[in-house]
Amino acid sequence: MSSPARTTTLTALLASGVLALSACGGSGFDDDPAGDTGAGGDDAATGELSVLIGSSGDAETDAVTAAVDAWSQESGVEASVNVATDLNQELAQGFAAGSPPDVFYVSTDQLAGYVANGSLYPYGDQVAAADDFYPSLRDNFTVDGEFYCAPKDFSTLALVINTAAWEAAGLTDADIPTDWEGLREVARTLTTGDQVGLSFGPEYQRLGAFMEQAGGGLVDEDGTTAVADSPENVEALTFVQDMYTEGIVQFPSDIDAGWGGEAFGTGRAAMTIEGNWIVGALQNDFPDVAYQVVPLPAGPAGRGTLQFTNCWGIAADSDNQEAAVELVDALTSTEQQVEFAEAFGVMPSVESAAEDFRSLFPDQVAFLDSAEFAVGPPTAQGASEVIADLNGQIEGLGTADITSMLASVQTNMQAALDSAG
Repeated sequence: MSSPARTTTLTALLASGVLALSACGGSGFDDDPAGDTGAGGDDAATGELSVLIGSSGDAETDAVTAAVDAWSQESGVEASVNVATDLNQELAQGFAAGSPPDVFYVSTDQLAGYVANGSLYPYGDQVAAADDFYPSLRDNFTVDGEFYCAPKDFSTLALVINTAAWEAAGLTDADIPTDWEGLREVARTLTTGDQVGLSFGPEYQRLGAFMEQAGGGLVDEDGTTAVADSPENVEALTFVQDMYTEGIVQFPSDIDAGWGGEAFGTGRAAMTIEGNWIVGALQNDFPDVAYQVVPLPAGPAGRGTLQFTNCWGIAADSDNQEAAVELVDALTSTEQQVEFAEAFGVMPSVESAAEDFRSLFPDQVAFLDSAEFAVGPPTAQGASEVIADLNGQIEGLGTADITSMLASVQTNMQAALDSAG
């Protein structure tokens, strides 16, 4: 999975396998990528494939390796899986040397850069699952109308509630918040001398959900115009700021925690906003904490959340693109994605696997159902740098001038979009 380079959630993402893996590279498309040295060439059935992944741990490594080995035995094409220590660096070195891996993880924030420098083979519509991917995931990996690569899995943000703290505060299912005021009220009720009601990382990758719920966001639907300084965004961040200054919301660093999952697991926070990577982290580090996951409450404009994903990239310079597409086809099949979900907890990127996921993980249904109203972060080249700067400003949200903050983001984001365009 995936998910975006973040600050306060880096520990969580590394532990859960949703780190937004990034990469850069550089060679151009051939005029005919399906020519003698590409897809459909004479070597397509016999050439060896190299696969480079950024793994969350042994469970993911073993599952991907087993899946690739099984495909290799069936297809007769040799294939090897390598785990990157630093995916960015290793991919950059491979492209610079003219010998990139054939198949590799690509994050949404790096897609535009790959497309701009011609590093990716645009094969998305060639896989059997092309029309089965969630539409928002297809959008994440589509540039100028071309679907570049198949989403491998994804995650969304939801509200995670400590059930013991909830019951101790006298709250019931009827109190589960469905709107902002409901969230404020339960956060206030759950806040005690040694426990804050709600905690999450000080970053766009969490607060952006409130922007969407208010009807805002950083860019318009076309992804060509910045809308960061909109009244809707001001309303969203003001709502969070008000809860923060009241003391019913605190950032993890305020309560001696590295990320929202740690704040939640240690009992310093009764609720957190995280993705389904928190499930594995809690199992590993805080197995005795009982919790419930519910969709994020709606804002003035309705429901909204953020999603994070990666895709299976195929190198434009691969000498065996046809086999690479066949491998990705197998890795994104419904059956294989369900096996991945069982092995290391990811959410399948295809809608046909939804019922299996709900059956296997009934406690995580809220994450999957949130796909209906999930939006990915901006994917334009340079947007990730603007978001990183915004995150630095959000750390001081308690005393920030929100209008001025968003005005600077507006200027920087529009400049990035203009440059990318």
